[in-house]
Amino acid sequence: MAEREKVAHLLRRATFGPTAEEVDEAERAGYQATVDRLVNPPGADGAPAAPVLANLNKDQQIQRITDWWLDRMVATAHQFPEKLVFFWHGHWATSVEKVDSAPLMMQQQNVFRQLGRGDFAPFVKAMLRDPALVLWLDGQRNTKRAPNENLARELMELFTIGIGNYTEADVQQGAKALTGWTVNRGNGTVKLEPSRFDSGEKTILGQKGKFDADGYTDLLMAQPATVKFLADRLWFRFASGERPAPEVVDRMSKAYGANRDLNALTAAMLRDPAFPATRGQLVKQPTEWAVGAMRQLGIRPSSFNDADRKALRDGLNGMDQLLFHPPSVGGWPDGGAWLTTSSVQVRLRVAELLVSKAAAPAIEKLNAAPEQGRMEALARLLVVDMWTQRTRQALSEQAKDARRLLALGLISPEYCVH
Repeated sequence: MAEREKVAHLLRRATFGPTAEEVDEAERAGYQATVDRLVNPPGADGAPAAPVLANLNKDQQIQRITDWWLDRMVATAHQFPEKLVFFWHGHWATSVEKVDSAPLMMQQQNVFRQLGRGDFAPFVKAMLRDPALVLWLDGQRNTKRAPNENLARELMELFTIGIGNYTEADVQQGAKALTGWTVNRGNGTVKLEPSRFDSGEKTILGQKGKFDADGYTDLLMAQPATVKFLADRLWFRFASGERPAPEVVDRMSKAYGANRDLNALTAAMLRDPAFPATRGQLVKQPTEWAVGAMRQLGIRPSSFNDADRKALRDGLNGMDQLLFHPPSVGGWPDGGAWLTTSSVQVRLRVAELLVSKAAAPAIEKLNAAPEQGRMEALARLLVVDMWTQRTRQALSEQAKDARRLLALGLISPEYCVH
């Protein structure tokens, strides 16, 4: 694979959608240097400040944080860290539908942003005290008199070690370790009420002790299954719908190491020799697709009027991926689930909306190309390596109309599958 194809693939996966100029820069720098820059980006991120939510009702607050995050995804120079925040949003999938608080969802996102690239243990401990997650999984109802197993079950099944690495008894005992936490919705704090906490001895994963939330977390962090589970989940979202080969997991696990280093783990994934061979194995999630298109078209949601911002939100909802609204604790679907007949129709409407907003340079690049060269100009603009003959023929019929050509390019298989 040519160096440009390798770095283009890397940037398509590690950013929300690269521009042609970013690919040019990465090609000059080389693959390894580009990974370094993605994982440890220099300088300020250039992202918009968090939105002010005062004097808004709940629905307006949720709309405001959704618009803000989409704008941040487009604008930030630190694309890979932001895409990791998006990954963690799907991993610790929490919906505002039940939490019913935009400030608490923002508070959770701050945890993702601050701890999601360091030692996994403090991250997990912080999440067990995250008010949005506690409310989402009924942790505030978990008392020594009436243990609620939801948080303990999902902590092991979906967040740390995975199915097959624990028993029902571990869930029951783990729930006891998580008893006693209460949520103050007014000030967004979580507090341990000693009278509600089960301070007795528990047996979890073969270990006995008077475990609390931190002790329970430490047991999970000591399980070899934890890093394997994380490696598998990251590979699934950034590399391939197929499980990583054992040797890939081993290499990623070594990078994670005794310090449980998430930054090293993700860097190892992007550097792995098997990573470039995953080209064409992922369908873009609707948010990735829309944000990448906006980056390449030179537009931001913050420049839209209210009606167009609503149309964008409605479009993402119509494609079943509205931010802060994951469908279940299991997170977002994948693969062909994003390519239903109905979703393709919605995708075309959103593509037409975005193209109608496209910055002049994007359209000028297509209009400046001779008609017979517009397919190459379109491929460069959208960072598509090549068109199939079928797609080329279909798009060439629209070559005279730059905006129509661009909208159809955005819904092409070559753009939607990367």
